Amino acid sequence: MTEQLIVGFVRSPHGVAGEFKVESASGDYEHIEVLKEVTLKSGSVEKKFAVTSAKAGCGTLYMKLEGIDSPDDARKFSGWDIMVPRKFARPLGKDEWYIEDLKNCSLLWVDGTAAGAAPIETIGTITDVLEGGAGYLLEVSISESCTVLADDLKKTSSGKARKVLIPFTLQHVSNIDVKNKTIQLMHLWILE
Repeated sequence: MTEQLIVGFVRSPHGVAGEFKVESASGDYEHIEVLKEVTLKSGSVEKKFAVTSAKAGCGTLYMKLEGIDSPDDARKFSGWDIMVPRKFARPLGKDEWYIEDLKNCSLLWVDGTAAGAAPIETIGTITDVLEGGAGYLLEVSISESCTVLADDLKKTSSGKARKVLIPFTLQHVSNIDVKNKTIQLMHLWILE
């Protein structure tokens, strides 16, 4: 089966014919405008549709899919992901990172203060990439074996692994290596 990646998100209905607004996952719309077929996904539910029209305007994209013929039909898919095979997706930024590539990467801390070689510590695992107001956020599940954090910062009060959100910016993370599934954390304070 061909790997599917998220290229956008269904937003609100537009007009009376079942058209809806699309938000691009990458910020660009050109690659979405030319699609002939998409898969809409919510949780484990997926539905494949032929694209009857897609046109950019007013800072968004308006899309019409075959079989979605009214504002009520379109509203049923609000919030669903728009997925396509990897070859039709557009990466986040110039470095060819896709949201799906970042998931399950290990978040590493490299202690530059230690004498000699800098020890590497696994802080946790990236479990999701969320859309934030100013950009993307990495959801990180803190590892129980992490030694650079106090025990009360590793778990919730109920004893579950604590999750934190880290801005996906080069001020907060670097050395993004999707091939080896690692990303380096720049500042420990953001985990507190």
